[in-house]
Amino acid sequence: MKKAITHILAGREKKITAEETVRQPLPHKDFRFANPFIVLHHMGPEVIVPGQTLRIHPHPHRGFSPYTIMLQGEGYHKDNAGNDEIIKAGGVQWMFAGKGIMHSEGPTPEMLQQGGVQELIQLWINAPKNKKWDKPFYQSANAGQLPKVLTGEGLDFSLASGDYEGKTGPIQNFTPVISIVGKIAAGKEANFKATPGYWTLLYIIKGSVNVNGETIGQYNLVVFEKDNEDVSILATEDAQVLFLSAEPIDEPVSAKDNFVMNTPEEIEQALADYQNGVFGELSY
Repeated sequence: MKKAITHILAGREKKITAEETVRQPLPHKDFRFANPFIVLHHMGPEVIVPGQTLRIHPHPHRGFSPYTIMLQGEGYHKDNAGNDEIIKAGGVQWMFAGKGIMHSEGPTPEMLQQGGVQELIQLWINAPKNKKWDKPFYQSANAGQLPKVLTGEGLDFSLASGDYEGKTGPIQNFTPVISIVGKIAAGKEANFKATPGYWTLLYIIKGSVNVNGETIGQYNLVVFEKDNEDVSILATEDAQVLFLSAEPIDEPVSAKDNFVMNTPEEIEQALADYQNGVFGELSY
């Protein structure tokens, strides 16, 4: 049976640094979290002028995983656990912050020198309470490593994480998280399956689609009921979407600044730890 829509959340502009603005449909004033999905940021598409300087300086995280899906352009990742990688269009990267990490990110020096278009989505994926204090780790995959799913005329979808259609995405996580990103040509239909009881979300990156008889435009996040399993979308124009489904983490969430923990006291501890140098340093 088809899943009913419970919320349609518009991405609102949010300034995250002096230079950078993103669209944020999650969290939203009408709907806070679909735990483990805590944050969805859509950055760009942004035209980078040759010679421009643009970066997000070193900052701390604890208790969750920033998960980046590069749509256009290329970006670097560097952290004080020794990870230093470049992610290009169609690729993904997952940094588990665990007990604490410092990292920096932004367009590569080559991208800044040559110019181009940069666009990405960053998700914050929560970790269960019993994993939040684990050692940080990093994983990434390029476009060619993502299995194709939902194949058909006018459809081009890649599986980044989770199990779907008998295939497994390269990005692994503590709780089952299915993430599928791709394009639908105008007039074509994509039929997704979700596990009943899971959170299921659909973000419209570009274009517009019809879901359950309702036309939904770009930069909107659709939240579905947990019951039932079918999500059918018809592209009313050429569209690009991100499909997300995950087993719920039924634990308290306390999120502030760059930290996602279970209690306000743990957030205050994280802030104090950062101020006292417990996260270490990253010179970049």
